Amino acid sequence: MSASSRWFKTAAAVALAFAAQSAYAQSDAQVYESAIAEAARLCPGHSKERTTPGIRAVPVGALRVLAQRSYTMCPDRRLDAATPAVWYGAAGVFAWNPEVPAAVKLIAGKVDAMTRKEDFPAETLVWKTDGSEVKGAVVPMFERRPRPAGASY
Repeated sequence: MSASSRWFKTAAAVALAFAAQSAYAQSDAQVYESAIAEAARLCPGHSKERTTPGIRAVPVGALRVLAQRSYTMCPDRRLDAATPAVWYGAAGVFAWNPEVPAAVKLIAGKVDAMTRKEDFPAETLVWKTDGSEVKGAVVPMFERRPRPAGASY
């Protein structure tokens, strides 16, 4: 292995360790605020009133795991009352309908459970208000918020 190859691998490992550590270096309040800011950046349905209750319902440790993996949470009023919570595996997004009273508690429980197991399937998972998974449900596709002109993600 060449010296430049070793240097690159070492630099990559250090960068990954730093990124993982930065999520843990934040205070709990900063973790919540960062998750809300990320939702504001990515979620087309974001508003502080819709996003904050869902994110604040999730344990901070679970939000730290989401941040490490660059996953986010988005309110989505397009989801119907029968299936108000979704995991979009390909996009790395948990979504819930903030207008369905049970949806906040439901999505918080699903986020907590999945982060504890570190089990994030690539497929889309859809849940009913009682927490049971729905097979074959049709939900709107997740589409991230359009980028402002000149911005990069």
